[in-house]
Amino acid sequence: MTEKRSYDALKLSRQLCFPLYAAARKTVALYTPYLKPLGITYTQYLVFLVLWETDGLSVGELGEKLRLDTGTLTPVLKRMADQGFVSRVRSRGDERVVLVELTKKGWALQETARDIPHRVGACLPFSEEEVKTLYGLLYRVIESL
Repeated sequence: MTEKRSYDALKLSRQLCFPLYAAARKTVALYTPYLKPLGITYTQYLVFLVLWETDGLSVGELGEKLRLDTGTLTPVLKRMADQGFVSRVRSRGDERVVLVELTKKGWALQETARDIPHRVGACLPFSEEEVKTLYGLLYRVIESL
């Protein structure tokens, strides 16, 4: 007699990955109306956030902070350099290391982008406490994987 196997675990409604994926896509979409006029993508925006905090990081350090591999990050940085937002220079101490530095144009964008977090946050129906809880839970997921 063949054992009847349950396929309940394969239902979309039972997948934690789906609401995370759908929420991430919708969240990124919230940024589009604010980033498009600046001529940047969401991934470029994330690079700016890191560099505005700590300029002059290596490509590897940027990748670590953004949890992106070099193959994904390098074309983003090339486009940002082509747009005049960043410069990529070889480290004097180790020529294998490429440092990414904001240009004047990249720094100037910070003022224009200053209100984006507030505007996007205003679109989400969460209290400050709920945001803190969600933030903590999401980082626990990230760190555990």
